Amino acid sequence: MTGVWTRPLTTMSCVLGLIACERAAAQTQLPTITVTTPSPVAPSPVAPAPQPPTPAVAAPAQPKGTPAPAKTAAAPKSAPAAAPPPPVPVVATPLPGTLVVVDTAFAPVTVVTSREIDAKQGATLTDTLQTKPGVAGSTFAAGANRPIIRGLDTYRVRVQENGIGTHDVSNLSEDHAVPIDPNAAQRVEIIRGPATLRFGSQAIGGVVSASNDRIPEAMPRNGWTGSVRGGLTSVDRGRDGAFSVTGGAGAVVVHADAFNRSSNDYNTPQGRQANTFVDSDGFSVGASIVGSAGFIGVSFSRFNSLYGIPGADAVLENKRIDMSQDKINAKGEWRVRDYGIEAIRYWFGATTYAHNELAGIDEIGSRFTNTEREGRIELQHMAVKTAFGELRGAAGVQIGHRNTTGLSFEGDSLLEPTRTHSIAAFLFEELQATRNVRLQAAVRIEQTKVRGTGLADVTDPTAPVAFEGERTFKPASASLGALYQLPLGIVARLTGQYVERAPDAGELFSKGAHEATGTFEIGNPLLKKEKARTVEIGLKRAKGDLRFDVSAFYTKYDGFIFKRLTGVECGATLDSCGVESELKQLVFEQRKAAFYGVEMGAQYDVAQVWRGVWGIEGQYDVVHARFDGDGNVPRIPPHRVGAGIYYRDANWFARVNMLHAFDQNRIADNETATKGYTLLNAELSYTWKLATMGAITPEMTIGLKGENLLDDDVRNHVSFKKDEVLQPGRGIRLFGVMKF
Repeated sequence: MTGVWTRPLTTMSCVLGLIACERAAAQTQLPTITVTTPSPVAPSPVAPAPQPPTPAVAAPAQPKGTPAPAKTAAAPKSAPAAAPPPPVPVVATPLPGTLVVVDTAFAPVTVVTSREIDAKQGATLTDTLQTKPGVAGSTFAAGANRPIIRGLDTYRVRVQENGIGTHDVSNLSEDHAVPIDPNAAQRVEIIRGPATLRFGSQAIGGVVSASNDRIPEAMPRNGWTGSVRGGLTSVDRGRDGAFSVTGGAGAVVVHADAFNRSSNDYNTPQGRQANTFVDSDGFSVGASIVGSAGFIGVSFSRFNSLYGIPGADAVLENKRIDMSQDKINAKGEWRVRDYGIEAIRYWFGATTYAHNELAGIDEIGSRFTNTEREGRIELQHMAVKTAFGELRGAAGVQIGHRNTTGLSFEGDSLLEPTRTHSIAAFLFEELQATRNVRLQAAVRIEQTKVRGTGLADVTDPTAPVAFEGERTFKPASASLGALYQLPLGIVARLTGQYVERAPDAGELFSKGAHEATGTFEIGNPLLKKEKARTVEIGLKRAKGDLRFDVSAFYTKYDGFIFKRLTGVECGATLDSCGVESELKQLVFEQRKAAFYGVEMGAQYDVAQVWRGVWGIEGQYDVVHARFDGDGNVPRIPPHRVGAGIYYRDANWFARVNMLHAFDQNRIADNETATKGYTLLNAELSYTWKLATMGAITPEMTIGLKGENLLDDDVRNHVSFKKDEVLQPGRGIRLFGVMKF
């Protein structure tokens, strides 16, 4: 089938508790309610609190001789008040290269600041994350790279923007992009453990949460704020640029941003990797009304991307994906402070997504669509004094509806139309038992209904047993955690978690050819709930010259759902399996499995030198995953170790670091071993203040970042195409950012 596709025209990022946002330094920040949380993000500052706030992210140790960040006097957001509010502390923006360790979470939280995103600026959000401890990327294509956390991917990792899921089909297949451009993210957090229950049991592996100002939550300090950024990359002759502006008056704040990026096929040590180009663009507009007791806002955004699919067969057929998404988001907050209620918050998102998988000259091989609605409302109660200590917490309800299709025009469709409805209730409570001990408990109960058409038995490919109907699941999850404050600012944590996950529509009802991945995928509509029991222990220190976060975990799965390559080859239809050899047959199965591993990140400011400090850093991560009895879980990342040296002051930042991935020989059936690699990276940047314009003093950063400077052959073991597709070779990025 040939033709031209017309892009569709249709159609609270903050977790309860303390807030620690980089944008605090650029906005008017009013005192916030101090609340313990299941995650280290917090509600927006909208009104004075009766008690002084406590920052959620510890300010990093400042270089000796570096001026401390100034306290900022808060200003009213709406109508003038009789008297100005009192001054409040502003959370320090970490200096470049600082390891940000969050000291309020019951599980490790990896924070990626806008500074790191500016320097890396790959085509996907995961490009910035995949070298962090415990995180890898699927790297299927330059424009499609989904995060993998502790060896878990797709349906077990939720990616969200401002508290609402991305509402795409990237969990259905590794060649599908996540529609969040790095230019649109001011901060990214990777959340693991009990905090993920707030967003859904599908996030059993973790949550990648991007946040930005698309729905303004506060009035900028001087009436407006903005940024312009851009960069050039040598490895793919890439160029990208973006702007963002937020401004307002009275009680109304508006926001607008846009980005554009274009890159050619990237180079590898073995030559050019064909069909790895990316062209994407997008924009967003939003507005909010803010007042002394809360805010309410809405935004509209669009994301477009056209990117190539690498691999020998894909290059011959000129395979590429053309996608677009329109999204409406809304959120709000009302500080009640009465009737036992501290605050009420809500989030809502409505999305229309579609992409075509193209070959030849605009020949559409398949079309994927997804329309989705998601809403969540939370009520945070006031602190309650009990005989056991002060109790704080929140309860909420989450509702979702999704229609997904994956239609093929050349053979059996991968996914006939499916409908998913879900409703859930959750509760988080935290008890300050003693000065040094905090306890946390969380529960979540869901009901998920999935309707579709699949195959219950394919023993005989010429006479399969069909399934058409609805599956209903009622997952229940719970967690317990304890924090203990040790000397020297060290916090020890111990958490236990039991999570049940309902199978996704793709796992249940897939039954056709997927040309982009070269697989013929067969789901199982009779799958049961996936159950996981996790124990985790950790130590972290967020303050001082030495900062670190170390975790060890063990997870036992009952009914772990995975994709197994059968060794059978198929054509475009089921009855061709075992006869033709165009596609590899892949089936969804369940087995008992165990995942265990360690992840660590540390940084030490050694001594003062020149106008700043120099220091050393290190990281390590490993995850093993085996089925009960015998056999390894497929596509598990190798263990990695890294180290580096850095210098930073108020203007200069320099870093050289190395990350080594070992050979991955722990492989599953029909998998091949992968050779290790070494990444040598370096960065040098300079930041300075420009001439003041009225009440605004612009800040400019210019920098260079080199990646894979050894030009090593890098094959990613978790990629389905790692045996035929190399990752980028040596590359240099020139980047610049101006903030107002």
